[in-house]
Amino acid sequence: MAALRVLVVDDEPLARRRLEILLRDLPDVALAGAAADGIAAGRMIADLAPDVVLLDIKMPGVSGLDVLAALPPATAPIVIFVTAFDRFAVEAFERAAFDYLLKPVEPERLAQALERARQALADRTAGERVAELEEIVRNLRGGAALPASPFERDMWIHERGGRTHLAVAAIDWVAAERDYVRIHAGPRSFLVRQSIGALAARLDPAQFVRVHRSSLVRRDRIVRIRHASGRGSVVLSTGAEVLVSRRHMAAVRGLAHI
Repeated sequence: MAALRVLVVDDEPLARRRLEILLRDLPDVALAGAAADGIAAGRMIADLAPDVVLLDIKMPGVSGLDVLAALPPATAPIVIFVTAFDRFAVEAFERAAFDYLLKPVEPERLAQALERARQALADRTAGERVAELEEIVRNLRGGAALPASPFERDMWIHERGGRTHLAVAAIDWVAAERDYVRIHAGPRSFLVRQSIGALAARLDPAQFVRVHRSSLVRRDRIVRIRHASGRGSVVLSTGAEVLVSRRHMAAVRGLAHI
């Protein structure tokens, strides 16, 4: 079986590097190259003729949509979108035959997407792939008029040795620590220099609830409320237990899923 030649396009160095590492661990897949912007991507697609392009949509200057619009009709590769876009864009992807990956990209999902790409290369002509590209561009440009969410979906956290990507969906709860907040996400935690009030303003209140002046919890992680002798707490699906102040207990008790 010939190796699937893949070009990575992402303006974030760490995201680009993550994809390069994941690709090198996959059998019958070869990294054709990596581009840090849309201009370089267009040039490398023309020069290298990759089978597949892992394409970040949201890039400064020449965006992923601009790259798509300029693809050569006769030799269009399979495009797999790498995105942190809102739901409307994901629905646009699903209406076309192309695949998409949500950041941070998981190894199993990447392998699945590349296997689908391999099959698509065998099943569809270049002309059919161009028609699908035109459809996805229309869908995405049409959805661009919708109001963007004012809340964060991804964070880049500064740590020793660089920056770490953190999807907001991975956050379980947050605790204030003087001039910092500690963000708990699965087995890891991150200390960030920011007030809990400032961080709360960046997070969707439909997903997070304030349970204490120093604590913020993801709503769907709460599995049980404990309340005794005027003191309360919530137990999370991770096993963590977070104190709830009297001031915030009514809001916690009003959560529909508990």
